[in-house]
Amino acid sequence: MAQFCDLHTHSNYSDGTYSPAEIIAEAEKLGLSSVALTDHNTVAGLPAFMEAAQHSPVEAVPGVEISCQYGDTELHLVGLYLPMENLDVITVYLESLNRKKEESNRLLIRNLNQAGYCLDYEEIRQAHPDGTVNRAVIAASMLEKGYVSSINQAFQDILSVKAGFYVPPQRLTFFNAIALLRYVEAVPVLAHPFLNLKTEAVLRECLQEAVPKGLVGMETMYSSYSPETEADARRIAREFGLLESGGSDFHGATKPHIRLGCGKGNLAVPASFADTLKNSRKAAVL
Repeated sequence: MAQFCDLHTHSNYSDGTYSPAEIIAEAEKLGLSSVALTDHNTVAGLPAFMEAAQHSPVEAVPGVEISCQYGDTELHLVGLYLPMENLDVITVYLESLNRKKEESNRLLIRNLNQAGYCLDYEEIRQAHPDGTVNRAVIAASMLEKGYVSSINQAFQDILSVKAGFYVPPQRLTFFNAIALLRYVEAVPVLAHPFLNLKTEAVLRECLQEAVPKGLVGMETMYSSYSPETEADARRIAREFGLLESGGSDFHGATKPHIRLGCGKGNLAVPASFADTLKNSRKAAVL
């Protein structure tokens, strides 16, 4: 019987709504062979995640998703199979990034307040005590208060850079983020490239520099990919010698249309993806 995995999920330690233990329980219910927790810019949920999987048939893959900068574009880099003994090391770097993110959040709320949106940043933080506040969380608060009809509308009309309220925080460059993940012995994987790098030409230009600098994999299977986009991603990954990865980008109730393991119903990431990525880390360490 075919086995499948999900190598991109988020818990309530960032902007998801499931606890790490609930993600393991749901993955077990769905019969997944492995599931990765890749919270945004934090590894705080990984101890609970790994503990929850101790007596589960599901392999828990410790990970993280780092927001980074490539020119004028925000990219997301997933680190998989992060050794638990290196959590303290990467936490030092992530805390620095999150302080800058906090400053950006507070500025965003001040700008929205001045425009007439009654949002209380401390109230938002208290509602997410285990998580990281980001634009998705702020968008959810705007939806709850009736300022927008959907989270997508919040991003498109109010929370985008072009709307003028949001000033992006200073981020690690994409290449420095790759170096960081290699330093802590995680497997660096470019997340959902066609969400951020809109054309094949721009993606190719990025990969030409990223692969020699240590990028190992790329998400070729993702919830929002069409069959044509998936085929393009797989072709490009093979051309650049990148290992394939894939995941739903599950957030629970934050993205109710995305389900664990199967995305919008069109996703089935082979368990072999996880095995190959894990073996690449072992080979690199040896």
